[in-house]
Amino acid sequence: MARPKSYRDLIVWQKAMALAQQVYGLSAELPRNEAYGLLSQMRRAAVSVPSNIAEGQGRLTDLQFRHFLGNARGSLYEMQTQLELAGNLGYLDKRLVQELTEQGWEVARLINGLITVLGK
Repeated sequence: MARPKSYRDLIVWQKAMALAQQVYGLSAELPRNEAYGLLSQMRRAAVSVPSNIAEGQGRLTDLQFRHFLGNARGSLYEMQTQLELAGNLGYLDKRLVQELTEQGWEVARLINGLITVLGK
């Protein structure tokens, strides 16, 4: 696979960035007492997804890139779990949680596709 010159050219990175921005905005609705708990964890996981994609694209080999894509996928699933918990606790509107979760599945499909292509 010919790699793009920049991680910014990757659709998966673009969608992961958009998702992270939305999670940041939505997480501001969490109660103040969650500032060092769920809020912090959710934001950290959200920013980790596009960050790992970018870092992996900058590595020298496809194997290294795949490793970081795996990390991105793990952070994505972590973020989705935290969103679901926040919805279940009544901190966030369940409709918005569902919307972001669906966007997360789209990012996951793109990550999985890229992992598959890099493995060949």
